[in-house]
Amino acid sequence: MKFEVKNGCFSYHNNTRTILKNINFDIQSGEILCVLGSNGVGKTTLLKCMMGLQKWNSGETLLDGKDISEIPIKELWKRISYVPQAKNSVFAFTALDMVTMGRSAHLGMFRQPTKQDEEVAIQAMEDCGILWLKDKLCTQMSGGELQMVLIARSLATKPEMLVLDEPESNLDFKNQLIILNLIQKLAEEKNICAIVNTHFPAHAMKIGKKALILNKNNPPLFGLTDKIISEENMRKTFSVQVQIHDFDYANRHYRSVEPLFIVG
Repeated sequence: MKFEVKNGCFSYHNNTRTILKNINFDIQSGEILCVLGSNGVGKTTLLKCMMGLQKWNSGETLLDGKDISEIPIKELWKRISYVPQAKNSVFAFTALDMVTMGRSAHLGMFRQPTKQDEEVAIQAMEDCGILWLKDKLCTQMSGGELQMVLIARSLATKPEMLVLDEPESNLDFKNQLIILNLIQKLAEEKNICAIVNTHFPAHAMKIGKKALILNKNNPPLFGLTDKIISEENMRKTFSVQVQIHDFDYANRHYRSVEPLFIVG
């Protein structure tokens, strides 16, 4: 699978300011692209435009070389699955019920999930390591548990690509690592490609092969994460001076980002 955005530009009709301008990137099966940028820069709008939920003013989104506007909606949502930020659930579904809903793209109108659909949902929960949650009500879950359930729900679609909007936000250190490790595992073992909005440069360096940086005052930057996430680019993007550290621990190489002070 190859997913591309070419020269994507977007602004709201009642707003003269261009939200997104000249967005270009590509991602293939097994790769993770992390999208970085300050609050209000248009990261969530980018996700909506590239999936066809908002229409580009100019430019295009291609899936295996074909404009997604030419792909039937049901077929598109079988191949691409969206994982929103976890909020407190107001619906008293069990985790298994919630994950089984991910099979809706494969069901006809008014058709009920079958035993096979439930088996697919259970497998998705096993892949996420949360089968122990299957009978727990979503209204009784922590933020980390609910986020894992939402990822499992997307996996139940059996997609080729996951799109995740700040999946690690509002989670503690441990749950952040659980989510990041899961995304990395899915890319490596399931050959799924993933596009991840994040506020954390260190998270992008941990899991992302590629990075896209959005900046209100400068052109977007796209490329290999190790090249794109630099001290200079972080200063221009977030108005924060950072220091990037490379170090080894337990025979593994790590990179960290330390914010030092605000600039400008």
